Amino acid sequence: MADHKSTPQIDAATGQSTTGHDWDGIQELNTPLPRWWLGIFYATIIWSIGYWIVYPAWPLVTDATKGVIGYASRIEISQDLALMKQERAVQSKGLTEASFEQIKANPELFRIAMAQGKAAFGDNCAACHGVGGGGAKGYPNLNDDDWLWGGSFAEIQKTLEHGIRFAGDPDTRVSQMPAFGREKMLDAAQIRAVANHVRSIAGLSTEPKADLAGGAKLFADNCAACHGDQGKGNREMGAPDLTDAISLYGMDMASLTETIANSRNGVMPAWNQRLDPTTIKALTVYVHSLGGGQ
Repeated sequence: MADHKSTPQIDAATGQSTTGHDWDGIQELNTPLPRWWLGIFYATIIWSIGYWIVYPAWPLVTDATKGVIGYASRIEISQDLALMKQERAVQSKGLTEASFEQIKANPELFRIAMAQGKAAFGDNCAACHGVGGGGAKGYPNLNDDDWLWGGSFAEIQKTLEHGIRFAGDPDTRVSQMPAFGREKMLDAAQIRAVANHVRSIAGLSTEPKADLAGGAKLFADNCAACHGDQGKGNREMGAPDLTDAISLYGMDMASLTETIANSRNGVMPAWNQRLDPTTIKALTVYVHSLGGGQ
């Protein structure tokens, strides 16, 4: 156990008094702080008192002290935001009045639309579609040319405005695929036969001894009305092209059988309820430019 003493002594080497603390023969000099350091320290205390008086500083129950000058950074932020909105309004006026073709043909308008569209995409769309629009399982890749509802400016704008299966918008995009398994329209063997047929028309391998003929017959009887006899899809109905091996939920057997058995009903918000028309127009230009626009 360490031997602790508390008797101040004079250090022989420096002539300085010790604090009286002694730990196993090691003593601590009682060296005062430099006066310049103490001066600065006390000055900061006085300065802080001045801050408390001049600026808002102390929180209250529902507010805070205002300070002598009543300064608040929020006022400056509000002014900056108001100025930014005015500047954007001037820039956006051209977007509001111009057609998509005019925006695309005008380098300055196109630059403004891309800047505003990219910001709106990052704030509202990237959470599902990814920062670069690459999508994920259940969320479309916006970089390719595979579109359920079309990739023209007008079609993209309508999709953005009214969403997909969005209950709060009567003009939302709607497509409804039956849950063939859950609704007992097809049994498990028939669902696998249809899945194998879909993989075959997409150029993918099928299961050994797959009933392709039976799957083709079941497809014609149950799926062709929406997807077409050849499985090429129907954009007016939101029915995807099944021959391109591109799928929101996957083209492997497990994903296909799940889709056929239980259906998929993803939802996209109707952005006309959250974004102004000019922002939606800029967002349309940005999405169209990602690579999949038509």
